[in-house]
Amino acid sequence: MDNSKYVISLYDYTGEALIPWAEAGYRCYAYDIQHTGREHKLFDSGGFIVFCKIDLHDKENINRLLRAYKNKDVVFAMAFPVCTDLAVSGAAHFQRKRERDPLFQRKAADYAIWCSELFESLNVPYFVENPVSVLSTLWRKPDQSFHPYQYGGYIPSDQSVHPKWPDYIAPYDAYPKKTCLWTGNNFVMPDKLPVKPQDGYSTQHLKLGGKSQKTKNIRSATPRGFARAVFEANK
Repeated sequence: MDNSKYVISLYDYTGEALIPWAEAGYRCYAYDIQHTGREHKLFDSGGFIVFCKIDLHDKENINRLLRAYKNKDVVFAMAFPVCTDLAVSGAAHFQRKRERDPLFQRKAADYAIWCSELFESLNVPYFVENPVSVLSTLWRKPDQSFHPYQYGGYIPSDQSVHPKWPDYIAPYDAYPKKTCLWTGNNFVMPDKLPVKPQDGYSTQHLKLGGKSQKTKNIRSATPRGFARAVFEANK
C-alpha cells in the first residue's frame, strides 16, 4: 500500500471509521475538539491514525484544513457533525433552545454544510453523517440511509464482540438505528450484509440515555461493520 494517500474524518473522536483505512496502510487524520493534542495510533501496515484537536465550529479552521490538504492525495473523507441540535429525537427541547438562540439550528446545519463544502473543494469522495434530523429541510434530503445491523456481516466472527464497549454495543452491530448520509463525488454506498437485529426495542438505546460525554461518544461511534463496508466499496 502506498502510504502517501490520506483519509480525513471530521468530528471524529473515536476514530472507528478510520480503522479499516489505517489497517490497509493509509495516512488517517481524525479531527475533533475533544482530542488533547496530536495522539497517534500506528498499525502493522505502516498506516496510522493521528487524532488532532480542532474547533470545527470556526470557519477559519475549515479553511486551514483546505489549505493543508489541497495539494495532498486525499482519497476519502467523512464527517460526523454534532447532531444534538438537529436530530428529531431531541425535538422536545427545540423550542427552549430557540428561545435562547433563534439561529441555533441554522448554525448547526451550517457546520455540517461546511464539511461538505470542504470535501467538494478537495474533490474527494465523501459522506456527512447524521441521524434522522432537520438537515433534511435546512440543507437537503439525504442521499442514503442505513441501520447498523444491515452491515454487521462485515465483522469477522472472531471480532463479533465490540473491543471497546461490549456492554453497550451488541455483537455484530446487531441493532437498529436509522442513520442518514449526505454524499458526493462518486461515493459508493456499500452492499448490505445484514445480521438479525435484536428482537423488540433496542436495549442499546436504553443503556445509552443521558447527557454524559461518554454516552454521546459511544452513540456517535461509527458502527464497525459499516466502516469496513465503506472501506471495501471506496478504497
